[in-house]
Amino acid sequence: MVFSRLGACLLALSAASALAQSASLHLIPMPREASAAAVQPIPSGVKITCPGCDANSEDQFAADDLAQTLQSRGIPTTGSSVTIQITRKGSSDFSPAMKPEGYTIGVNGHTLTVTGATASGVFYGVQTVKQLIEGSGASAVLHEATIRDWPAMKYRGLSDDLSRGPVPTLAFQKKQIRTLAAYKVNLFSTYFENTFTYASNPLPAAPNGAMTAADARELSAYAAKYHIDVVPEQEAFGHLHHTLAWEQYHELAETPHGALLAPGQPGSLVLIKQWFAELAAAFPSPFLHLGADETVDLGVGQTKPDVDARGLGAVYLDYMQQIVTALKPLNRRLLFWGDIAQDSPALVKALPQSFKDATIAIAWTYNPDPRGFARYITPYTNAGMETWVAPGVNNWSRPYPNWNYAFSNIQQFTRDGQKLGADGQLNTIWNDDGEGLEDNDWYGVLFGAAAAWQSGESSIPAFQQSYAQVFHGEAGGLLNQAQIELMAVHALLKEQAKVGDGSNGLYWLDPFSKDGMTYAAKLRPYNRDLRLHAEKALTLIAQARASAPCPDVIPSCHARAVRAESGVDDSLAPNPAQAYPSAPTSLRETDAIDALELGARRFDMIGMKFQLADEIAQGYQRAQTALASTDPKIHKTVSRELGDINGVDGRIQDIKDAYALQRDLYAQTWLRTNRPFALRPVLAHYDSAIALWISRMDKVRSVQRQYADSKTLPPASDLGIPPATF
Repeated sequence: MVFSRLGACLLALSAASALAQSASLHLIPMPREASAAAVQPIPSGVKITCPGCDANSEDQFAADDLAQTLQSRGIPTTGSSVTIQITRKGSSDFSPAMKPEGYTIGVNGHTLTVTGATASGVFYGVQTVKQLIEGSGASAVLHEATIRDWPAMKYRGLSDDLSRGPVPTLAFQKKQIRTLAAYKVNLFSTYFENTFTYASNPLPAAPNGAMTAADARELSAYAAKYHIDVVPEQEAFGHLHHTLAWEQYHELAETPHGALLAPGQPGSLVLIKQWFAELAAAFPSPFLHLGADETVDLGVGQTKPDVDARGLGAVYLDYMQQIVTALKPLNRRLLFWGDIAQDSPALVKALPQSFKDATIAIAWTYNPDPRGFARYITPYTNAGMETWVAPGVNNWSRPYPNWNYAFSNIQQFTRDGQKLGADGQLNTIWNDDGEGLEDNDWYGVLFGAAAAWQSGESSIPAFQQSYAQVFHGEAGGLLNQAQIELMAVHALLKEQAKVGDGSNGLYWLDPFSKDGMTYAAKLRPYNRDLRLHAEKALTLIAQARASAPCPDVIPSCHARAVRAESGVDDSLAPNPAQAYPSAPTSLRETDAIDALELGARRFDMIGMKFQLADEIAQGYQRAQTALASTDPKIHKTVSRELGDINGVDGRIQDIKDAYALQRDLYAQTWLRTNRPFALRPVLAHYDSAIALWISRMDKVRSVQRQYADSKTLPPASDLGIPPATF
């Protein structure tokens, strides 16, 4: 897919009246059938009634969930402006497609009625009502509407990577559950390589860096109230380096201290059985996820003779059958990633029916594909196997996710999955370099939720038009445009500068290094535009905050105001960094806004760093030229040039200070969602970058003293400054 169409995306965004906008409804997901009616002011709040709640405790939970949400916005739930009635009807009142999770919303006078045939249907109808109520306090309004709605896909999930650095706190995982449920997601998968604490195999899990069985039971019980099933994934074939690096597992590794379990080793199945027995005891889900993707070392080490004799696909699928047989007593459906077996469609079709009945193949790929996604799906659907699709939010190894890739991948992969009979979608978050921040990802997570619920190809512009209004309560759409600005940064880096699509590698790269000078040449024509997009995003974020003052009627606003006045940190985790604005705002999900700001700052840093590196090289060259001049006036400019490089307003100080500020912002953002585990290496990267530029300050300061004493300058190469030949 070519993303030079970003300009078209911007035009589409501004013109996208789509279904939601033409109906004056901002809803995520957009209901299957919706007709907007009047906009009803609710100055005295709403009254919530639930006639059948005494008989249905789950419906009472939905009613209480609605009340708590509205109260958090300063909207009374014992008011008289409008009545919201929550009811349950029999299955005969719903079509077969609607029965499991569908709902209706109707309006009669000043009463809005939410009806479902099941507890899930009632709950999802209530989630839509939350979005129909816009604003806060006495200024809130209800967008009355007639709605009939039900999901396109049975399973709508998110897989969260807990094994490449960040490990969320249990409190944040509960927030994830609440947020996912609000957008009609019904499955949450925790990805483990070595981050579940097994009693049978305790060594791989780091202290304070893994979920425990107690965490799993608590999270699963909590999620069940929100109609979400928590599915554990334990890699059971590849991606096991952090286990196999321990000497006691040496014999089980395909290659010494590698990442792959050797199928020929009996102890491999013993280990898998131990793991999954503990997972089954801790997670009541009907599913367990085996992983089994990217087994790139298969046939390289212990298994080479077998692979040479029978072929990679045969050895892989034979071992998968052994795993499924070994875990049969657990009586769970077993998910596995489909990237390896898809290359052997004939072998997949020939698998025994018992294997097909016991498993679900998860077709995955994370980039857009103009050819479509059938080749990832049909090896399994043609074999009569249940199949889900797994797109990705494209957050990995980036200062901020690449929504250009993510949205097209999610949109089209999910569309093709629905068309070809996939029963579910499992959107994915990955933290490959250990720097991922969960609060960066909501834009893609929510679009994935919309695409899985909605039928057919979900509209990207319609989603972009609704996101800030629905998720952040920001009526002006400024935060929507801020997201678009960062999409423009990715497109510029990918399509014009041709340096990839904006990686953390660029963020950390020393512009004076050999690689840095190579990339500097590519970035030089685009640094200004890169920075203007990033700074436009920062401006829009500031304007959004300023446009949403926080009335005392909102409980959280009042609490934040008290903390701000007293100087108490407003973050969810103690942290000395106080760099984010502490002024109260009525915007919602402000942690995600802070993460968006950090992403914009990090992108701006890339352009600024390379610009200032050029200015340092040019400035030193001018100083050397001035030193050689016989004109006293020109000679006097040497000190000024050196001061611009290293002084109160020096370019070196600018780079050092930017890294220092972003270090604090990063730590603050990390600790709001994650355990401290694995934060230290990222902060060490910041500290190393800061120390590098401090060392350059010291070197130039020495040069400044040399010039003052002897009116001489060393060659630029002595300072590690490249020649200014551009």
